[in-house]
Amino acid sequence: MQQLRMPILAVLLAGVAFTSFLIYQIESQKRVLETELIELSKVKYGLFNVDVWTEELSRIIIKRVNDFELSEVKESELRVKIADFLEISITELEEAFEKENKGSVGGFLKRGVASVTDVFGLMREKIPEITESIIIFIRDPENKELAKDFLIEQMEQYSDNTFSEIDYSLYNQILAKHNATGKREAISILKQKIDDLNAKRTPYSATLFAIIGLLAILIPFSKGFLKVEFTILTIICGVLLAVGILIPMINIDARISKMEFELMGESIIFIDQVLYFKSKSILEVVSVMITNRKVDVMAVGILVFSFSVLFPVSKLLGSLIHIYSEKLKNNVIIKFLVFKTAKWSMADVMVVAIFMAYIGFTGIISEQLTSLENIALNVDIMTTNASSLQIGFFLFTSFAVLSLLVSHKLQYRDEN
Repeated sequence: MQQLRMPILAVLLAGVAFTSFLIYQIESQKRVLETELIELSKVKYGLFNVDVWTEELSRIIIKRVNDFELSEVKESELRVKIADFLEISITELEEAFEKENKGSVGGFLKRGVASVTDVFGLMREKIPEITESIIIFIRDPENKELAKDFLIEQMEQYSDNTFSEIDYSLYNQILAKHNATGKREAISILKQKIDDLNAKRTPYSATLFAIIGLLAILIPFSKGFLKVEFTILTIICGVLLAVGILIPMINIDARISKMEFELMGESIIFIDQVLYFKSKSILEVVSVMITNRKVDVMAVGILVFSFSVLFPVSKLLGSLIHIYSEKLKNNVIIKFLVFKTAKWSMADVMVVAIFMAYIGFTGIISEQLTSLENIALNVDIMTTNASSLQIGFFLFTSFAVLSLLVSHKLQYRDEN
């Protein structure tokens, strides 16, 4: 068995390196697509976009004007209202004329002419005829089109003067990149590409975790590891660590999955409106924290870097030095890194878990989304907290477990 163990470990190392490299490549490609998909799904291009609201309101106006038909009852009611309006308007005009031309010779003459010709009386006689002309005008299909154009033009002018213009440069770049004619088509293309990459990654992920599981069984139940075998195991741990800290560990995703309400009898629906999204690896988060000007945030960044990068790398390098250097084998620092810290190995995972909670606020996000649903009146809102652990977290955890087993086996070898 010991004769076969060396080639088995070599094959397993090749498998870990190969699958890890492919997973890293696929995750890098997928991350670009997910970033583009999130960009198109942001509320600034949907629920909070004045252009979208203008389009929706234009659709409603066009439908309402097209559906507008005067029934006999409505036409009779409209005639009465138009006639009353004209009567009031003529009365107000007559009163204004009398007031304006009162107290002067010219005004007296004008009032006299108006009285003799009974101009206001003639206008009242024309009320039925004017009313009928207005009704005919409303019925005319051409005038419907004019009314639609006028209303839409006024609405667009109002929105242009009221709301700030949105920068569509990145939006248009994404559409052009994927040869999409519109947002919905681009989102559909991006989702399909992401699904294809997930399907492509699945066999590599399954193979990698199968190898990790096999190693987790092989290491504790094997005896008499050679130096080169310890080296292979240490390299495997190093590969898992590298991939684990380079690819995202968690996606924080809060969105309105569906928002539906009625406006003027017409339904308006917004789907997958992203409110907040973050997807970062450990190294990216550390970089953001350390470059932050707040001392407390910088301190957290240094701690995360120390426990999730510096400490694990030092432990792996210490293991290699312990294996090959007889001179440094009994060095206090090396022995501390390789053996004394073994019982704290899972602290790496604990720190990462704390870090995830620090940037995630999963419970807070869920609570706030629920509050959004509860305060909405006459609006059907379905919110979702789509936050999820990514493969980077599981690879980092696998590194912590395997490095613990290797350290224990190395210590057991020295004691024997």
